[in-house]
Amino acid sequence: MNKLKVGYFADGPWSHLAFEEIIKKEHIEIQFIVPRYDTKDDTLKNYCSYYNIPYLIINNINSQECYELVLKYDCDLFVSMSFNQIFKERIINLPKLKTINCHAGKLPFYRGRNILNWVLINDEKEFGITVHFVDEGIDTGDIIHQKTFPIDDSDSYATLLQRAYQGCSNVLVEAIDMLANNNYTLRQQSTIHPVGFYCGMRGHGDELINWSQSSRHIFNFIRAICKPGPMATTSLNGKTLRIDKAAMVKYAPEYLGIAGQIVGKTSRGYLVKTQDTVIEIFDVHFEDRIKIGDRLK
Repeated sequence: MNKLKVGYFADGPWSHLAFEEIIKKEHIEIQFIVPRYDTKDDTLKNYCSYYNIPYLIINNINSQECYELVLKYDCDLFVSMSFNQIFKERIINLPKLKTINCHAGKLPFYRGRNILNWVLINDEKEFGITVHFVDEGIDTGDIIHQKTFPIDDSDSYATLLQRAYQGCSNVLVEAIDMLANNNYTLRQQSTIHPVGFYCGMRGHGDELINWSQSSRHIFNFIRAICKPGPMATTSLNGKTLRIDKAAMVKYAPEYLGIAGQIVGKTSRGYLVKTQDTVIEIFDVHFEDRIKIGDRLK
């Protein structure tokens, strides 16, 4: 069996575990690694030094210069894992088996960015990992391999992130093996859903809590952007308060009240009135004293 020659466009923790598995495969040979142009992660660079793999810094993968450079490696497959440049047609189709991408979303839903945040915000009961062929859309190519993973109320951005690191590695390596053995069945995304949807990247200001929403919505929001995310924020007496954890309050009744008002203390933190019931917040980062009756804004 001829070795499958792979060009790896990758960066960050998502790509490390996958590399560690791919490099063990005797039938796969990584020809080069291209990191994000502005990468601050030296792990893949160190792997390249150890395994004598070319490490290519490329600021425009669609340039003529890049095309001529990677052409020399005669790759069978390009693999994208947490890479941040958009591949165009000529570079996509350069290898014999074209270009694939690993995406931590259940395509055709959750295309785009910050997927693990969005699945929690949307109160999903599972998240997906998909390996698909790259086309000129955003996460719209035909699906090679997909798996789903359950979500429950004990999960947060932190727990999903750790599961996704390992899950992406497993699903990607399985997909590469499928391609190497010509043992796969493609699924067009339109056969799953005719539209699907795209999620935009979260930005500065998106971490602000709206206390006029339901307790369930706020619970999901807080756990969706907990550490290592920015943490959900609110203000008290003009100062910023960051909340890393929250919990639903069992048997909490619905009643009308002042949204954002602190209405009780617990052994871990505070009870805050929401649009419908109350929510418990804890792991609260604030420099001043908090009192019953204070109002979060």
